[in-house]
Amino acid sequence: MLQAHSSLWNGLWIGPNVLLLLLGGMIWSRGLWRKFPTFLAFALVSGIGDLSVFYADVAPSISAANFWRTDWASLLLESLFKFIVIGELFSRVLEPYRSVSSLGRNLARGSGAALVLLAALIAGLSRADSSMRLISGFHILEQTVFIVEIGLVLFIFLFAGFFHVPLSRLSFGILLGFGVSACEHLAAWAILANAAPSARGRTLLDLSNMSTHLICVLIWYYYWLVPEKKSPPVKDEQERPPTQPPSDPPTTFPGGGPQDHEQTVNDWNRELERLIHQ
Repeated sequence: MLQAHSSLWNGLWIGPNVLLLLLGGMIWSRGLWRKFPTFLAFALVSGIGDLSVFYADVAPSISAANFWRTDWASLLLESLFKFIVIGELFSRVLEPYRSVSSLGRNLARGSGAALVLLAALIAGLSRADSSMRLISGFHILEQTVFIVEIGLVLFIFLFAGFFHVPLSRLSFGILLGFGVSACEHLAAWAILANAAPSARGRTLLDLSNMSTHLICVLIWYYYWLVPEKKSPPVKDEQERPPTQPPSDPPTTFPGGGPQDHEQTVNDWNRELERLIHQ
C-alpha cells in the first residue's frame, strides 16, 4: 500500500487534482470567479498540469526524459499562476489605501528580490540529487519556488498585521492553502537533501506531499463554498427592556482593538500622502 504506483499512491495523485478541477467548475458555475479570476485559472492549470504529469508517468510510450520535460512545463505554469494569484490578492487588500498601497508594493518588490536571491543562493549551495541535469534542475527549481512562495505569504500576513489591514475570509483561505503546501514541501525537501532516505523513505515523502496537496484543496473548498457565519444583529435601543440601561459605548484607546483597524490604516494613508506631496 505504501509504495509507488499503489492504489493509495495513484488515488492521492489523481484525487486532489480532480477535486481542484471540480472546484474550478463550481466557482465558474456559481459566478464566484469574479472574486478572484486568477485563482480559477490557477486551479485549472494546476489540476490539468498534474494530471498530465501522472499520465506521462504511467504511459509506457512516454520516455523518462519526456516525463521530466512534462513535469518542468507543469511546474513553470503552475508557479506562474500561483504568483499571479498572490500578487492580485495583495493588490486587492491594499486597493482602498493609495499611499499605503504604494509603500506595500515597494516593500513587496524588495522582499521578492531578496527572496529570489536567497533562493538562488540556497539552490547554488544545494547538492545535486541526480546525475541527470534535467532531474536535479527540476528539484532545485521546485525548492526555489517554494522558498519564494512561503516568503511572500509570510510577508503579506506580517504586512497586514503591522498596518492592521483586514484580510478577507477568502484571501486568508487562499493564502493558508499556499502556506501549508510550501511549508510541508520545504520540510520534505530538507529531509530528502540531508537525511538521504531510502527508496521507501522517498515514497513516504511523496505520499506526504500528495496528502498535503489534498488538505490544501479541501481548505480552498471550505473557504470558497462554505458561507461565512454572520453574527446575530444587535438589538436597537428601543427593543431593550426598560429596566436595562443602555450599555456605554466602547472606550477607544490609541492603537486599540479591531474596530480601529480601518482608522489606523486611514491615518497611515493620510500621513504618507502628506509626506509625498511635501
